[in-house]
Amino acid sequence: MAKATSIKDAIAKFEAAKGVVAVEAEKVELYGQCPPIEKMDATLSTLKACKVLSLSTNNIEKISSLSGLDNLQILSLGRNQIKKIENLDSVADTLQELWMSYNLLERLVGVEKLSSLRVLYLSNNKIRDWAEVERLAPLDKLEDLLLVGNPLYNDFKDKGSTQDYRIEVLKRLPNLKKLDGIPVDVDELEKARAPA
Repeated sequence: MAKATSIKDAIAKFEAAKGVVAVEAEKVELYGQCPPIEKMDATLSTLKACKVLSLSTNNIEKISSLSGLDNLQILSLGRNQIKKIENLDSVADTLQELWMSYNLLERLVGVEKLSSLRVLYLSNNKIRDWAEVERLAPLDKLEDLLLVGNPLYNDFKDKGSTQDYRIEVLKRLPNLKKLDGIPVDVDELEKARAPA
């Protein structure tokens, strides 16, 4: 079996393909490496200018080594093997978008620290408990959320009541403007605010 691609090697490939110096780049694309990246290492901390970092479609199991990325606004980690949202404290104030669809997330502990988060993509994970959605309530800037494909969504879908699912999400997160790619409308908000 081929040895995993290191962050250092992925950065070298990115620089060669794009003709840029990664430490000066605002957008660094390390997605879909072959063989895949398995570990986020300290080499990432050299990307001081990076605003958009894509590590999607790899084989990463743990979020780490983001200290030093003081300008990071968008972090794409979709299609990996990540089980926990962790080690994001160093980017908590700047991170505006976190893309984590198609991972192994069951719980969202730690996400409440991401005070600047506007966009959170969590589709096709393993989230089944509404308490996890409630963890997002302190994120008052959050306006775009993807949850489709999680067990809590599928439970409603199987009963043919995805509209009820949307209302349940909006009861907990009334500031959302878009849910699962569909704009939130006034009727939905009124239903969500209505007493039970």
